[in-house]
Amino acid sequence: MASKRRVHVFIDGRVQGVFFRQYMKEAAQKEKVTGWVKNLPDGRVEAIFEGDANAVRRMIEWCHRGSPASRVDDVEVIEEAYTGSFNTFSIKY
Repeated sequence: MASKRRVHVFIDGRVQGVFFRQYMKEAAQKEKVTGWVKNLPDGRVEAIFEGDANAVRRMIEWCHRGSPASRVDDVEVIEEAYTGSFNTFSIKY
């Protein structure tokens, strides 16, 4: 059985108003990763990824690249205990 992983990420840079969340949702669905993403008032984007450890790693790598119009300056990754509490990957508003 593949190992499961959960991470909480904060992405800093030009990541709002550049379809960052929509591109992330599409990438997460392609990787079959669950969780959510939302914009923060301070200009960062916050997300939680849960799923296969390799898929979660690929999502972290995606965060460093970002959407085509974005500029990623920093990605903070916090490991958390896997809960399996999400059915899909969603955008929170």
